[in-house]
Amino acid sequence: MAKLWELASDSLNPLVEHFLSSLSVDSRLLEEELAASLAHCHMLGSCGIINPEDAAAISAVLQTMQQEYQAGRLKVDAAAEDVHSYVEQELVRRCGSAGESIHAGRSRNDQVATDLRLYLQKQFRLAEDGIMHCVKTITELAGGHVHTLMPGFTHLRKAQPISLAFHLCAWCAALERDHSRFLEARRRADECPLGSAALAGTGLPIDREQTAAELGFARPSRNAMDATADRDACVDYAAAAASLMMHLSRFCEEIILWTSEAWNFAAIAADCRTGSSIMPQKQNPDLAELIRGKSSIAIGALTSLLVLQKGVALGYARDLQEDKAIIFNLTDTVNSSLEAFSLLAAALQPHPQQMQAQLDSGYLEATDLAELLVLRGIPFRQAYRIAKQTVLKAQAGQSKIAGLGPAELASIDPSYARLGIDQSLLQCWLTAAACLNRRSHIGGTAADTVQKEIQRLQAWCASESSPTRAATSLTEEQ
Repeated sequence: MAKLWELASDSLNPLVEHFLSSLSVDSRLLEEELAASLAHCHMLGSCGIINPEDAAAISAVLQTMQQEYQAGRLKVDAAAEDVHSYVEQELVRRCGSAGESIHAGRSRNDQVATDLRLYLQKQFRLAEDGIMHCVKTITELAGGHVHTLMPGFTHLRKAQPISLAFHLCAWCAALERDHSRFLEARRRADECPLGSAALAGTGLPIDREQTAAELGFARPSRNAMDATADRDACVDYAAAAASLMMHLSRFCEEIILWTSEAWNFAAIAADCRTGSSIMPQKQNPDLAELIRGKSSIAIGALTSLLVLQKGVALGYARDLQEDKAIIFNLTDTVNSSLEAFSLLAAALQPHPQQMQAQLDSGYLEATDLAELLVLRGIPFRQAYRIAKQTVLKAQAGQSKIAGLGPAELASIDPSYARLGIDQSLLQCWLTAAACLNRRSHIGGTAADTVQKEIQRLQAWCASESSPTRAATSLTEEQ
């Protein structure tokens, strides 16, 4: 199959031709290429750049090819240089010389950029939807565990009492930010490069607003050179994906810890855990481990896309051909990981009694003792020192803080007696439930506060996935 740029006298070394070919990768853009070509054809006909008969003939063939693609019958010719060449040459084959008109006012440079933008618009939305599905799954789990108490950790050491629902809402807070990153990137990418041609636009009287509107973009791109050289949308997707996958990796690490024999905070349902090929007793968290491992793909993709572009002068250079292999692998990774994590979260089976039992050691109520002293008028640093001495006293006697008697409290600091803080008060003040429920401020651990946050997250998911919201244009969103 002849190349679009090739004259009869041109001849490429077959090894060079094979090295240059992008068809094995960019054939995934066939649907986008057909849509962009159809919009371009409509515009050329509307603007009188090609005659109505040719425009109608090309349009009919492209629509037929779209139907064949949807039915799985359209196969890209393996001899084509790329997907753009294939579509144009197939047009010529099917409708004769009229098909040779389609390339007026465009270049493969803006075709590539347009197809990639169309592809990314879908992928941004898929990621947004996948994140929301994860949040829905997590909030469903959290709703049943508002009163399931557990230790919160810093440095992987027990720190303060929290609830499982509070911890799960922390996952959702990170995912909500990730959703906003994909949404904001989608808005930035919502412009159409088509009509930018090679780098300087075209002298033909095209209507870029028409093609942008037909393809569902909010606007045409503002500068033809930038439009053909720009891969910021790829970088934005990769940056959002790297953040998302990093978060999923952290959550999976927690699931791996929670479901280990050493922690025993939870189990994974049988349909989402695996076994060993040699050890019959083993139950492994392979799903969580693989998601954790796949985070490296997202982080590597971001680095690769940045390095790919850093030394490339404007406008287009062939280096940019490599962006698609990176992006396709990345989008596949993100979509499959979101689906897998949602299944994993749904398969999580908490062990409330084991979580609760871990609150009985470690003096997780010590901060609340210091805050009680603050409420009685002691400056925080002094209260901290008194609380620390109290913990040391309790440790020495192998008792809880609330188990210290009047004489023991008096030996630590006279403030206890002076402020009326006695054993009976400590026994009420320092229970895990009391420690949680005092934190009723926004972002706190109180059961009512956490329940309101779960309800807010559920309402957010419902509003983002509603038919009305889905139909809202990006221009209106902005």
